[in-house]
Amino acid sequence: MFKVIKKSKLSKARLTELKTSHGTIVGPFFMPIATKAAVKNLTASELEELGSQIILSNTYHLMLNPGITVIKKARGLHHFMNWTRPILTDSGGFQVFSLANLRKVKEKGVYFSDPQSGKKYLLTPEKSIQIQNDLGVDIIMVLDDVVGYPAKKIKVKEAMERTIRWAKRCRSQIASHKSPPLFGIVQGGIYQDLRIQSTKDLVELNFDGYAIGGVAVGEPREKMKQILNWVIPKLPTNKPRYLMGLGKPEEIVEAVKQGIDMFDCVIPTREARHGRLYLWTQRRGVSAPPSRSGTEARPLRPNQLSGKFYQTININNAKFAKDISPINNTNLKQYTKAYLHHLFRTNEPLGMRLATLNNLGFYLDLMNKIRQNIKQGKI
Repeated sequence: MFKVIKKSKLSKARLTELKTSHGTIVGPFFMPIATKAAVKNLTASELEELGSQIILSNTYHLMLNPGITVIKKARGLHHFMNWTRPILTDSGGFQVFSLANLRKVKEKGVYFSDPQSGKKYLLTPEKSIQIQNDLGVDIIMVLDDVVGYPAKKIKVKEAMERTIRWAKRCRSQIASHKSPPLFGIVQGGIYQDLRIQSTKDLVELNFDGYAIGGVAVGEPREKMKQILNWVIPKLPTNKPRYLMGLGKPEEIVEAVKQGIDMFDCVIPTREARHGRLYLWTQRRGVSAPPSRSGTEARPLRPNQLSGKFYQTININNAKFAKDISPINNTNLKQYTKAYLHHLFRTNEPLGMRLATLNNLGFYLDLMNKIRQNIKQGKI
């Protein structure tokens, strides 16, 4: 299922392959967020054209709407959304955590109310696994108990220990059924002993991969880096490592150097909807980013992913009203910044679509560059 193709001699970065029932994914890789069976503002074919190898959907949201019965009737999530490549589903733990006063965590599972209808639900570890299996996806996650930052150690400890017990129940649920690869989720907040204990307990359960959760809930960046230093050395080298919910481009580059293989984040799509664009910083003698038709990239300068290798702009700013330079030099070079500014100022939906194409294109190009840098021995 998973193999390391090449290890960096300069860092802990690694080039990997993850085989799934819907195709092989070359890592490190980024998963665009398709929470409700759609990446906001884009079609499945557009995602394929951008070069997305895999997307992420959410068990909690799909359970509520349209409901698992509808998706099963459509022969699974892939057919339902017309996506032929791999899908990973989050268990719903983080989304339930975000419901705050609408949920109650018990040993059996999480009791919560649908914010829209008020209908009451119970999501157990077993139910989460059953739903993810019914969706017919390629990688599934255990149900975890997520705690925000800051939080007292006793509360973090209770949640971490409950996550381990739930992980065991998830493991038991798939023991007698044919199931996609199941990932455990390391919790423990900012506390070293809890993170190490969580990692140790999960590794003993021999999951197919390991995610590091609770690192995008408000903690400082320095803490995140510290958490990776505690956890990664304790993880098996022959299993994929997934950093959940991160992050900014420079954070992804640094996490890759620490040994992370998989990423997801709402930043590129969420910020696109508000008119913030991610663009490559052009350097003298450096060519434009590569085509997104595959996983290969053009040869790169060693320093292209260091320093200020990208910039962000707010296309709503008045200075772009008469800027007739192209949005980017790749998939949107036929559109000007002035045109995109106009679309946002007039609330035309096309504006958010173009901004999303730009930002996801940037993130997927970033992963291409990272893989090529590892291959060339530059990271």
